[in-house]
Amino acid sequence: MAENDEALTLTVEAASKLLGISRTLGFTLAKQNKFPVPVLRCGRRVLVPRNQLLRLLGEATSSMPAGKECGRV
Repeated sequence: MAENDEALTLTVEAASKLLGISRTLGFTLAKQNKFPVPVLRCGRRVLVPRNQLLRLLGEATSSMPAGKECGRV
């Protein structure tokens, strides 16, 4: 099933892409319970709630001063 704007969850791969991190790092963070938002585990699937991820991204962009970019950690 293709992900669309209507889906309530995203795969870790899609969420990682939105966050600008690698798929591997996304899965590593999810496994360690350190993903930036809580993840849902459905059997072997790991899903990221879309609304929480968008809220995080909205807060991150609104708290950055204009003209500044996020630095690497």
